[in-house]
Amino acid sequence: MRAVVKIGGSLIKEAPELVDRLIQEFHSENMVTVAGRQAYGSLSISILIIPGGGTFADSVRSADKIFSFGADAAHWMAILGMEQYAYYLQDKSSVVSTDSLADLPQGVSILFPYRLLKTEDPLPHTWDVTSDTIAAWAAKQVDAMLLKATDVDGIFKEGKLMREISVTDFEGSCISCIDPALPQFLQKNRMECFIVNGKYPERVIQALYGKPVFGTVVKGNI
Repeated sequence: MRAVVKIGGSLIKEAPELVDRLIQEFHSENMVTVAGRQAYGSLSISILIIPGGGTFADSVRSADKIFSFGADAAHWMAILGMEQYAYYLQDKSSVVSTDSLADLPQGVSILFPYRLLKTEDPLPHTWDVTSDTIAAWAAKQVDAMLLKATDVDGIFKEGKLMREISVTDFEGSCISCIDPALPQFLQKNRMECFIVNGKYPERVIQALYGKPVFGTVVKGNI
């Protein structure tokens, strides 16, 4: 199993519990006992957490409205907001960290994204591109499923939760919890994104196992 889990800033209060529940389920080094000895990586599970920006990126947005940053400055300051959220999640849990997509740790880890993104610089510098699209880019690089954990159940259209929606169906009546750039990225790369309410950690875990859960699948591969 290989998955990228974007944990939204909207879950800042609940996120440490979610991270610890993921570690409880999938471990942090994926260590199992075989014939009386310890073996690493036997289950071949990598769950990479991508931090949202949350209140840290929001402070950059607020400052941008006052001081009118250039696009490059705003972009990298917001990425540093993601880095701050990663430090927060690491401080509140036992998750291990990485700043690379090469040789992902077994079990659960969290990406500190600034160095990687500064080196690769793969996405446009605009407020339309947030940690959602960054998580999708990371999932594409490591050939992983993409799951977004947020504080709502999914995407709603005309007051109804959409259990599945194509990126071509986003309209004015669609209440979306994803960034504006994500649908196009999913469509271009023929990917899909699972949106699950992270206030219910068991839903996230069941979705990672590929079981049906209450949420929305955004399909860019149809």
